[in-house]
Amino acid sequence: MSVRPDSPSSRPPALVIVGMGPRGTGLVERLAANAPELYGATAPLDLHLVDPHPPGGGRIWRPDQSPLLWMNSIAEDVTLFTDDTVECEGPLRPGPSLAEWAEHVRSGALPDGPAPELSSELAAEAAALTGGGFASRRLQGAYLAWAHERSVAALPPAVTVHRHQCRAVRITGPRDGVQQVWLEGRATPLAADAVVLALGHLDAEPEPEQRALTAFAAEHGLVHLPPEFTADSDLSRLRPGEPVIVRGFGLAFIDLMVLLTEGRGGRYDERGDGAGELTYRPSGREPVLHVGSRRGVPYRSKIGYRWWGERPPLPRFFGPAQVEELLRRPGRPDYRRDILPLIAKELGFAHYHRLFTAHPERMAMSWPDFEETYAACPPGGPELLALAAAAVPDPADRLDLDALDRPLAGRRFDGHEALQRDLRAHIEADLARRHDPAHSPDLAVFHALLSVYGQLIRLGDIGGQWHGFFSYLASGPPGPRLRQLLALSRAGVVRFLGPETRVAPDPLRKVFRASGAGVPGPGVEARALVEARLPEPTVNRSRDPLLRSLHRDGAAATPAGLLAVSPDDARILDRAGRPHSRRFALGPHTDARASGGFARPRTNAPAFRQNDATARALLSLLRPLSPHHAAQLTA
Repeated sequence: MSVRPDSPSSRPPALVIVGMGPRGTGLVERLAANAPELYGATAPLDLHLVDPHPPGGGRIWRPDQSPLLWMNSIAEDVTLFTDDTVECEGPLRPGPSLAEWAEHVRSGALPDGPAPELSSELAAEAAALTGGGFASRRLQGAYLAWAHERSVAALPPAVTVHRHQCRAVRITGPRDGVQQVWLEGRATPLAADAVVLALGHLDAEPEPEQRALTAFAAEHGLVHLPPEFTADSDLSRLRPGEPVIVRGFGLAFIDLMVLLTEGRGGRYDERGDGAGELTYRPSGREPVLHVGSRRGVPYRSKIGYRWWGERPPLPRFFGPAQVEELLRRPGRPDYRRDILPLIAKELGFAHYHRLFTAHPERMAMSWPDFEETYAACPPGGPELLALAAAAVPDPADRLDLDALDRPLAGRRFDGHEALQRDLRAHIEADLARRHDPAHSPDLAVFHALLSVYGQLIRLGDIGGQWHGFFSYLASGPPGPRLRQLLALSRAGVVRFLGPETRVAPDPLRKVFRASGAGVPGPGVEARALVEARLPEPTVNRSRDPLLRSLHRDGAAATPAGLLAVSPDDARILDRAGRPHSRRFALGPHTDARASGGFARPRTNAPAFRQNDATARALLSLLRPLSPHHAAQLTA
């Protein structure tokens, strides 16, 4: 395999991949795995890789960000490589997880070559990383960069790789002919027989509410930071000691919290009695963060123990058969009416299967009797609740998705200090539960959530409710981050606003004002407002010129604004529902978005299945276009 500067050739077929983060890298890995069967080892192919950011890590996992920013998955739960659980047509090519890679880095060698050269800081982090530890995003970026180089090196020798460290801004060309991929700052486009967009998370033009808030801030000399990747935000505008309203309590808030506390010189001391309680020592440069959201609580903590014993047989009540039945119905399935009851039954099955197999002493019914009755209950009906009440004596052992999703719904607080105490108690209880194996049905529900995600990608755009619930329950912060949040709350650096947080400009006082439901009083006023969330991945508001131009030229968008693609091979659909023969798309901007570009090992991750199907479609498309294969046929 050779790598040379940009010099596109018109003779061999050409494939352009736009975006070389984890998703683009995963696609290259699948191209390398499938090429010997579907394309051949000696047929030339030009592979153009386009991305202004470092290959492998891309924008999100780039090396030039704070070492204080962590992943929210433990190291042994992160891989870019297939295993024998992945259901795909192509050959499986196992590789190390992040934890295994770090172990090889410590030993100085990987199974297929020397260990990569890392800075002294990253090498020390790799040496200290355990399977249950949380790596920095920079170390994950180094793993992804290594995985990228490994995948490129595995391509057949006749594949020539061209790297373009810039943005693609437009694609033109006929539906069934050569495509022109226009690159920023270049007068001549790349000629491509197929193009794949693996764009990852993108910036977006602000919604009307955000534009109004930005205009209000500009008029009155205030600060408004709209939704964006926190590592890219100009946090220097947030002044020490001043109140800042933060809307959003997910992972973007955790990043913000870290950068404005430890990132400004604060530190944590741990009590020496083994209780593990942290005390925050401020530097004096921190603002005061008043944080709220619709739920009013942070995302649930990552689970802090490992699986043991029998696994629930998933999927059971939301699998391929149920998806096929939904797809056969006339019209688009409704999430709340048609899909959510099936999801709830699947999550409940995983929960009670684990409760019966791991904690049978807490049950009042045999598993065979329960399973038979549970299977007969209609999804979403009261019969499921009645069965759980009869079989599970302790209400705390029953799965209540509504209470789990909205723990503060209907609550009333005596005042702001009462809210602070109650929120700390909620976080402490969540931390204790998520680190206690006595509550191992929670981990079974986590596995069921991953299984459900793998099925939902075939249904396309189902709206944002599922993704929000999944993130809240399955993509929460590391436990240590919530311990830090508790310490910051006790120190008064973080203040909770409560559920159903409302934010509005106050023209009379020329400030932003925020308040939460169930909390008396006028709320909080501040001269700074931060929207702690990523922008929604909508095609029509994307700041990416390539995505916008595709939409203008006829690519379909779903009602939620996602790029519509074929669930079979990720071909981009037009507004008549026809798949484009030469254009493909993978990632969060599409309606077949999986839960990430990399995955938890041994979970039959949907991203791997999608990457494999798309790689095989690409190779099958390109092979007949090759002069090499045409010569073989006429020889």
